[in-house]
Amino acid sequence: MPGQSEEFLKRLVPIFRIEADEHLKIMTSALIELEKSPPENRQAEIIETIYREAHSLKGAARTVNFREIESICQTLESVFSGLKSRRLTITGSLFELLYQVIDGIAGLLAPVPDGNKRETAGTPGAALVRRLEDALRGRDSMAAAEELMSPDDSTSSEQLPHAPAQTRDADVMHTPYQAFSFSADTVRVSTVKLDAMIRQAEEFLSPRLASAQRAKELGEVTAALASWKKQRSGLRPALRQIERYVNETGANNGAAKELQELPKLLEYMEAEKLFLKNLDEQLLRISKLISHDQRILENMTDSLLHDVKAIHLQPFFSLVEIFPRFTRELARDQGKQVELIIQGGELKIDRRILEEMKDPLIHILRNCIDHGIEPPALRRNKSKPAKGTITLAIAQTDNGKVEILIADDGAGIEAAKLRAAACKLGFVSADEAEQLGDAEAMALVFQSGISTSPIITDVSGRGLGLAIVREKVERLGGAVSLASNPVTGTSFRITLPLTLATFRGVLVCAGEQLFVIPAASVEQVMRIEEKDVRTMQNRETILHDGQAVSLVWLSEVLEFPAKAASAQTCVVILCLGMIRVAYRVEDILGEQEVLVKSLGKQLMRVRNVTGASVLGTGQVVPVLNVPDLLKSAVKCAKGPFIAASEKPEPEKPSILVVEDSITSRSLLKNILEGAGYQVTTAVDGADAYTAIKAGTFNLVVSDVEMPGMDGFELTARIRENKQLGELPVILITALDSREYRERGIDAGASAYIVKSSFDQSNLLEVIQRLI
Repeated sequence: MPGQSEEFLKRLVPIFRIEADEHLKIMTSALIELEKSPPENRQAEIIETIYREAHSLKGAARTVNFREIESICQTLESVFSGLKSRRLTITGSLFELLYQVIDGIAGLLAPVPDGNKRETAGTPGAALVRRLEDALRGRDSMAAAEELMSPDDSTSSEQLPHAPAQTRDADVMHTPYQAFSFSADTVRVSTVKLDAMIRQAEEFLSPRLASAQRAKELGEVTAALASWKKQRSGLRPALRQIERYVNETGANNGAAKELQELPKLLEYMEAEKLFLKNLDEQLLRISKLISHDQRILENMTDSLLHDVKAIHLQPFFSLVEIFPRFTRELARDQGKQVELIIQGGELKIDRRILEEMKDPLIHILRNCIDHGIEPPALRRNKSKPAKGTITLAIAQTDNGKVEILIADDGAGIEAAKLRAAACKLGFVSADEAEQLGDAEAMALVFQSGISTSPIITDVSGRGLGLAIVREKVERLGGAVSLASNPVTGTSFRITLPLTLATFRGVLVCAGEQLFVIPAASVEQVMRIEEKDVRTMQNRETILHDGQAVSLVWLSEVLEFPAKAASAQTCVVILCLGMIRVAYRVEDILGEQEVLVKSLGKQLMRVRNVTGASVLGTGQVVPVLNVPDLLKSAVKCAKGPFIAASEKPEPEKPSILVVEDSITSRSLLKNILEGAGYQVTTAVDGADAYTAIKAGTFNLVVSDVEMPGMDGFELTARIRENKQLGELPVILITALDSREYRERGIDAGASAYIVKSSFDQSNLLEVIQRLI
């Protein structure tokens, strides 16, 4: 791991130099403006700007271990902090010193030849820090600047880039800082401009598809003309035969007068034959030219898109560089020892995908640490190393996608707990839960609200993290799955495209309408006989790879009228993760590259539709949303839902609030009553326990620190009572340490909310989950 970190830092240094170059330019320009004595309010803005730039440069320098620059910027921050608070005054000598500091930082940015290392005490950085500290103490800055350039100092004049001459007229401005050559071949462009550029490049796909369509139409016209010429060529022998007949029968034939124009007709056909020959040659020449232009446009478009997409590619390390520290701090807070191993960080992915995947990966890492990795003592009891391991690896697959693996060697996920949680929340009935296999039960972990955590905290337990992961991944056109074992731990596999741009789609006809289905989610297309359709549990199914796959009409799922089933049916099998459904369609027109356009703000979220595409013919075709299609297919197979009006009006849940502070008690009471709950209050744990035994409550919200019986003891007493053992208890407290959280878990609390992070919606969300 240290070797990987050093290699990563080496790759970061050129990027840091470019960033530092930009910070120094801004600071130099701001100093020049400040030296012109702008109005007081503008002076404050300029000082704040330089202060912020120095702070940003300090943080960037720390990242790549440029300690000298970090130390200089730290002291420089103090100088501008003094200017902001007016403890220091702006003088000409201070300006001179600040310019030299900027030039000194620029000198430190220059690459140092191998084997040459500066001594700490005599480095330009150390000298600059001393001069800045002198300025902070009120020592004359000009004298400090002169000392800085003095050959008697331990820092020689050759060690620092020289500033302009010290003696100059007041109206002569300092020569702006000159950038080093390491930034000459690099330009920093805003991500907004990059996104706009790739969208414009993608627009070339439309004329490319249109040109292909025109070439196809021209080929059809040429073929039709050739067919017509072939038919026409059979007319000439027939007309010649008629002409000979007329000549043989002579004038006695009554039809001779009517056919006397036949020679002119034959003469016209001879001329027409030459005309058609020339027309055929022209069409052939134009067809070749169009095909040539089409190939050039296709090559240019592909090359442009490839280059623009390459600009958006960034190494995976740029996403995960914050994860080691995040893992270390979260593990430390929970009293666990965790090592994070990152593999394949050099693989490049679309920047937009990296940005979207940051939160999902954090959710998974948090789950691995909080739910998966056991405390050191427990791991030792299981004959495991005290330190847990989380592996984060990325690799490119054969089909042009990337696979991200996040695996821990923790306790794994129990399928039985997932079944029980899903049954409790009403996702499945008790009978359906028993019939679920382990793989199907594991898929439930991605349902919103399902969690196996024994307690809800600010870190986890709400069952939202993995639901967000699935939603984000599917929105990017990927899929996520997991496998778990109580011995080896849990592994998440995320499959994603390398880039977000054009993609290939399968064009199908359903309900007499054309639709595009993303080819990445199409497992197979086929034709089936009606005799191959079977009925299982009142659902139509077909056998695919030896497994029964549900069969539905795509038009029915999309709420279009469907045609009657024929002897043969076209079927598209869609697969996402572990879910697989077969869709009947009227026709499959082929696969082609398509450009997806959003539907706009007015139609931002249309069920079953993710966007639209324009075909080469100019026809606008909806692009279907595969995750939505799979959900809609399940609903379609299960039949209609019960209308909301048919459900009885639920009774308001009753909540007991236990709080010794009258202010906090009144606040909680108002919040809960405003949310529609019946609320009873108690002033301490003993009062609450008496109320619980005398009344009926759906949930208890309690403070921890109370006189007499505290919240921990109250929770333990409730759990000891067989009749009250299932009553949910939420503890709200200012005690934020790990030890107190563990006491809450041991006591049997259902949720533990810290007052410092208390939020009204957060509390109501937890209550809704528990009741």
